[in-house]
Amino acid sequence: QVQLVESGGGLVQAGGSLRLSCAASGGTFSRYAMGWFRQAPGKEREFVAGVSWNGVSTTYADSVKGRFTISRDNAKNTVYLQMNRLKPEDTAVYYCAGVRRSIPEASLKAYDYWGQGTQVTVSS
Repeated sequence: QVQLVESGGGLVQAGGSLRLSCAASGGTFSRYAMGWFRQAPGKEREFVAGVSWNGVSTTYADSVKGRFTISRDNAKNTVYLQMNRLKPEDTAVYYCAGVRRSIPEASLKAYDYWGQGTQVTVSS
């Protein structure tokens, strides 16, 4: 059973940056593609970014393309989300998730494991 723990959330002003981390344990991290999702109050959880098992292939939601970067370090069993030029509409709880595939999926239903989430609040 894989456990995922996010960290790095917080309060930041618009235009600022944050780096989220997601530490994995209990499984073979390199066998999983990883994704970041977010859920704002009153909204459905949505895909933000995904990375393949080896870190070579990445994919992003249009709303974050060019501002966010997903990466992973398999030696540290950790996936990251670097968020730059943050906007108030980026405010949400951010979740990392793992899927037993080599390539990430945009559909949350595809994911097998989820973290508990970390709050990101962007003030205007």
